[in-house]
Amino acid sequence: MAVKRFAGAAGRWFYGALFAVVLPALLVLWAVATDDVVPFRALPYPWIGATMAGLALVLMLGGVWALWVYGRGLPMNPYPPPLYVSRGVYRYLAHPIYVGFVLLCVGVAVTAQSALGFERHDLSRRFGADRMRKPLISLPPSTGEAPTGWDRFSVFVLVLIPWTLAFEGVYWLGVPPDAIEAYLPFERRWPVIEWTEAIYAGVYVLVPGSVFVVRTRAALRRFAVTGLIATAAITLVYLTVPLVAPPRPFEPQSALGHALMLERSMANTVAAFPAFHVVWTFIAAEAWATRGRGMAVVVWVWAILITVSCVTTGMHALADVVAGVAAFLVVRNYRLIWEMLRRRAERIANSWREWRIGAVRFLGYGVYAVLGGAVGFAIAAGAAGPDAFWQLLLVHFAGLIGAGLWAQKLEGSSKLSRPFGYYGAVLGAVVATILAGAVGRNTMLLLAAIALAAPWIQAIGRARCLMQGCCHGSEAPEGVGIRYWREQSRVSYLASQRGVPLHPTPLYSMMANAVTWVILLRLWVLGAPLSLIAGAYFMLTGVARFVEESYRGEPQTPVVGGLRIYQWLAILSLVAGAVLTTLPSGAAPGLPAVLDVRVLAGALGFGVACGLAMGADFPRATGRYTRLAPP
Repeated sequence: MAVKRFAGAAGRWFYGALFAVVLPALLVLWAVATDDVVPFRALPYPWIGATMAGLALVLMLGGVWALWVYGRGLPMNPYPPPLYVSRGVYRYLAHPIYVGFVLLCVGVAVTAQSALGFERHDLSRRFGADRMRKPLISLPPSTGEAPTGWDRFSVFVLVLIPWTLAFEGVYWLGVPPDAIEAYLPFERRWPVIEWTEAIYAGVYVLVPGSVFVVRTRAALRRFAVTGLIATAAITLVYLTVPLVAPPRPFEPQSALGHALMLERSMANTVAAFPAFHVVWTFIAAEAWATRGRGMAVVVWVWAILITVSCVTTGMHALADVVAGVAAFLVVRNYRLIWEMLRRRAERIANSWREWRIGAVRFLGYGVYAVLGGAVGFAIAAGAAGPDAFWQLLLVHFAGLIGAGLWAQKLEGSSKLSRPFGYYGAVLGAVVATILAGAVGRNTMLLLAAIALAAPWIQAIGRARCLMQGCCHGSEAPEGVGIRYWREQSRVSYLASQRGVPLHPTPLYSMMANAVTWVILLRLWVLGAPLSLIAGAYFMLTGVARFVEESYRGEPQTPVVGGLRIYQWLAILSLVAGAVLTTLPSGAAPGLPAVLDVRVLAGALGFGVACGLAMGADFPRATGRYTRLAPP
């Protein structure tokens, strides 16, 4: 008993030291080591950073104190507090320690003149969703009740302030080196109409006013969620699409003209495509329109006039405005788009196909393995250039073999005769890259090229996961989850959850990989250091995989220290990526103009190999590696 108590105490001390001392120290060292690699401008307001860091510490300590006093424990996932806490700072925020830590990092970075999911699932599992109280600062529920003062305040804190910070953050990064003006030739001659500044500035009343005019919590929540989606999606566009719109020049002749010049002095040419003035104006107009038909007519006319003023004030190109309207139509229909994606994922999950030729069975999901392997190899070989062809071919086959050996070791059983594992593929590819790169002295080029291709390989491969039933999620609410009906699916014969709505985790992974690839492509086009591109991949995919795993429900996945084994590997991926970014390397060579015949042939060959490995088996055999699914 004494030994057990000692082991428990040692574990708590080790876990606390790891996250309270070692991790912060590593973050500081990483920031110092990458100071020359990530050339962002520092914010020249150290006093703001110090204030933010101080408030963040108070918030974090308040969270720890509340867990200790009311929960009778400390914030440690393997050793969680036994009681649910909704008092103290937790009355206002759901995750004050997380929020405080993020603010602390930002505050320390500003002070030092440096450049700039899982918890909720665990609480629901341990205490039940019905016992979890909503903190005062949270998005309102979708009900017909009138919003409370805290509901309205929460939207300011959780939606409008993050939007403002994101918008200003993009401004602060400055004009990208490869910027392209969005103006069409005939637009440059259009005059600036000064008095329309009075209309253009109306957005600064229309948007914040929306929080106060809506009559129901449902309308306020829709405004908030649409705004958050718009902020995330369009900020990503701002960071990855180098279209800019320098304000058209004019000489001010009136007070409104001087006001327009003042507004221009506080901004530059970025964060223009799509025009956030348009997106937020339309989001706000929908909120105001909930007041009634008369108000709807007035506010939509106002919104249209603001949209037109984006051009008449010379603040935006016509393309910015058109893109803004298109972006609004996308984000306002997020539920419809999600439902389309969800249903498509469910159709793929239940579209089992197979063909038999003698003792060999060809499974329909092998098509996705062929496509993923071929597209991935083509991207990697095209990016690295012809001199790396044979090295990349070796690396890709090593990854395929590593995926099979890894999964067989970790998950192998009579029911999983030939599984494949992502981290095995990563390990096999990395080892082969180091060996091949040592010969050609281009290890970092190989790593970066594979990183650029990996999101495509994984995203396409997740369609195979849907059809096979691997990597499936845990139980999910109706409208979120997908149902697996096929008996051949692992969900049916391994997890015994046929017909149960499950989180579409392969779809989550596809979406995360799409974002990852867009960011990596932008870094590659900008000629970023190869080590930064490779490291960014491991960091981004580590974060995405950690969150994804919190929704996964496969029974065969081992759990260690309160986390799934793949979550620990995701943390390791994050750390490895951070280390990679500190290593010296050359710059990305840019994208090639064409793909030669050898690359296309290699892509086809590797794709076929992936298809045979992951889509062809011997259903009547009983030996290891012979079957992919029940006969």
